[in-house]
Amino acid sequence: MGKLLLLLVGLVLLELTVMIEVGSVIGALPTVGLLVLTAVLGSSLVRSEGIKTLFSAQQKMHQGEMPGREVMGGMMLALAGLLLIIPGFVTDFFGILLLQPWLRNRLADKLVGSSQFRMQMGGFQAQQPPFGAGPADGPGQDKRGGTTIEGEFERKE
Repeated sequence: MGKLLLLLVGLVLLELTVMIEVGSVIGALPTVGLLVLTAVLGSSLVRSEGIKTLFSAQQKMHQGEMPGREVMGGMMLALAGLLLIIPGFVTDFFGILLLQPWLRNRLADKLVGSSQFRMQMGGFQAQQPPFGAGPADGPGQDKRGGTTIEGEFERKE
């Protein structure tokens, strides 16, 4: 807990130092405008990248694969959004880095490949599409060994 507090205090001091230096070069009002601009642009970029990641995760799940890279990428996008909304140039720099798909995918692959992640996911490996999609083996049988009962119904209101 002490290391985290020290890290946060150090980050705040670094952010203030950089903001003061930038403000002394370009002025106070342009510095504030630049900080607001990065927050607005960053949030729109996070939204568009998040939508791409969501569609990619849906495709993987539809194919019966575990979307581990997409889950980790989504968490990194959330962190990037937080870093971009926090006022400061240092956090904006790291937020913009996390928005880069090549870096995000590389980090996600490294994290997904770790044994800690695999243990928490329970060693999921899809052998067939979700919900047993596909043609039945025989009449009244599906691939999981269940029985289908055919019939008719009439709605009475």
